[in-house]
Amino acid sequence: MAEKFTRYDSAEHLKTDEDMAAYLDACLQEAGDDPAYIAHALGVIARARGMTQLARDTGLARENLYKALSADGNPEFGTILKVVKALGLKLHAEAA
Repeated sequence: MAEKFTRYDSAEHLKTDEDMAAYLDACLQEAGDDPAYIAHALGVIARARGMTQLARDTGLARENLYKALSADGNPEFGTILKVVKALGLKLHAEAA
């Protein structure tokens, strides 16, 4: 009998706003200087929340969001700020 595997998707486990905020915070700490890591993390949160609604809230095309927030995406900082705001999240800084 062959075993069947499915791909793990973090988006399936992000149910609440607190889950999403904690996930983004963990990714920000883990990313180091890799902006693609952060873009991908926002993409995971966007899929958990609903990419269609995010497209409406940001005024950006859904397809463009998928591309920008993928592991290979390279979104402008303005796009990141729009996405973070539309997701109901805040970025903050503290002294290292």
